[in-house]
Amino acid sequence: MATVYNWQIGREMEYPYAENRPDRQWGAVFDLNKCIACQTCTLSCKTTWTHGEGQEHMFWNNVESKPYGAHPLGWDQEILDRLGVQEWGSDGVYDGDTIWEANDVDWEETSPTEEHIANEGYVEGYMPEDQDWAHPNLGEDEPAGEAFAGDTHIEGEEHPMWFFYLPRVCNHCTYAGCAGSCPVQAIYKRQQDGIVLIDEESCQAQLQCVQACPYKKSVFNQAKGNSQKCVGCYPKVEQGRVPQCFENCLGKIRQHGWVNPPEEADPTNPIDYLVHEAEVALPLYPQLGLEPNVYYIPPINVPDDYLYQMFGPGVEEAKATYRRARDGRAEERKLRGLLHLMGSTEWRIEEFEVTEDRAIGYDENGRTVAKVPMEEPRAERPKFEQGVDAYRLDVT
Repeated sequence: MATVYNWQIGREMEYPYAENRPDRQWGAVFDLNKCIACQTCTLSCKTTWTHGEGQEHMFWNNVESKPYGAHPLGWDQEILDRLGVQEWGSDGVYDGDTIWEANDVDWEETSPTEEHIANEGYVEGYMPEDQDWAHPNLGEDEPAGEAFAGDTHIEGEEHPMWFFYLPRVCNHCTYAGCAGSCPVQAIYKRQQDGIVLIDEESCQAQLQCVQACPYKKSVFNQAKGNSQKCVGCYPKVEQGRVPQCFENCLGKIRQHGWVNPPEEADPTNPIDYLVHEAEVALPLYPQLGLEPNVYYIPPINVPDDYLYQMFGPGVEEAKATYRRARDGRAEERKLRGLLHLMGSTEWRIEEFEVTEDRAIGYDENGRTVAKVPMEEPRAERPKFEQGVDAYRLDVT
């Protein structure tokens, strides 16, 4: 069997191609505790990239309400049901099958470029129905959990009723389902930055990319007759800037940069710090085996069992670490400073430091591109203003 090492599942796994990591890997961290589902990211992407004919149903960036929302409909439930119940070992190693392993394909004897393979579904996946793409906001704001008395005070660490927002873009995976399944190799991963792109002129519309991507971020354009997907805003990335959806995020939940494997992690690199050093940001469904490069800080108001199946081991520790940073604990001061830097500049922060009173971000040339205070200045005003004979509801 052909094998590659996937550090997110802690073991080697089967894969159709030899391991070939890019020089640098496009990466991102989303803080789910701050997303308000304003959909500004969705609209900024829509008006920039998917406003053409045949793209009406495409949302390269979308925001879903979990646990009931999904675009396309039921994408996560569908692939998890196909894989069946899988287990993580106590050592953090994934014991189940990835999408590359579920169908027992001998990758040494099978080439994805063979014509007959295109119709055999050798990678575990499924093709959404056309109507599955039609309702991007289905399930929005629908809560889960038990009802509670309608007062304003909720006891305990977790809310008895909960939901959270999950913003999604292409994960530009290290072992991308779209690229690994394309029988004509029209999908490729750029060596300079790890962004996954589709050569639309080479695409023969065999739709294996749509079927194999478990996140359903490769989408078929029926008007043009080829597949299209998020391009990671590579024109902006090449200029040292953050992608469009990152720059326009009102909640400042997004951090863009480069992510390294654990053994090459740089603690001054924001993404590496969040993923490898603080271990507060986790991949989405790592058990699928794609080594996605978008990471999420789990929402602290959601039950651990739901988050465990979504982000894998480390959820409890990530939530505890985030709470310590939120509460101003001294041991998480560096993390707190980095969280303040998120969304503070249109330029990509490649190095950061936290001083006594502020957090500072630097670009690839060492230029200061962001500087934020560790504590926001506060001013308190009287509830009643004598000069204008008016009361204030917000005094701080």
